[in-house]
Amino acid sequence: MSFRHSVYIVASPRPRVGKTLLSRVLIGYHQHEGRGARAFDLGQGAQSLRQFAPEETQAAQIGGVQGQMALFDRLVSEEGGGKIVDVGAETFTAFFDIAHRIGFVEEAHKRAIAPVILFIISSDKAAGEAYRSLRARFPGAALTPVHNEMLGPTQHRDRFPTAERSGAILRLPALAPASRKFIETPPFSFADDQLANARNIPLDAHIELQRWLRKTYTELREIDLRVLLGDLQSSLRL
Repeated sequence: MSFRHSVYIVASPRPRVGKTLLSRVLIGYHQHEGRGARAFDLGQGAQSLRQFAPEETQAAQIGGVQGQMALFDRLVSEEGGGKIVDVGAETFTAFFDIAHRIGFVEEAHKRAIAPVILFIISSDKAAGEAYRSLRARFPGAALTPVHNEMLGPTQHRDRFPTAERSGAILRLPALAPASRKFIETPPFSFADDQLANARNIPLDAHIELQRWLRKTYTELREIDLRVLLGDLQSSLRL
């Protein structure tokens, strides 16, 4: 089997750890790589993904059966390009309960789609328990721990072992506060053309943002390659 594209599920049971920022970067990464991207926002309140990337993002509701079917049908559709799901902390449990119940990972594999769960790690007990649960319930997904360096150093990576299909932790580099303020005011896009034409960003901040994006895109590219390698190794074992 050869994967046509991936579904990236950005998640954590804890709020304000950088899920929406990573989802925004994923949209920019796909555009930078010349691929289409469609994002689905399950978050609520201010600073939502829809505010930052309204053209690429649509709101998703999973409180009812109709909304659940609409979202998961889109995630496994023939529509090309990558798909990104920003799972808010308040919908974390419900989203993965539904995904497990309907066999989302297995259905994605049947359609040559690679499910990648990007789990932003934190030191609290709930995060560790949630990660272990995902590891047990979705063995076929590329479960990838994400260290957001903006949250500070971490001493608990050993509590978040990587899955065979991804094989590495994803590092989201820290960005200086002086530069961070420019990306935290919506709308702000990481698309190459829009970032290049941003007039309100000083040159030094602009240079740092470009370096930061290059580092982050390299991290994402390595995850993509590891997912493809894991797929190849699984095929060879069949």
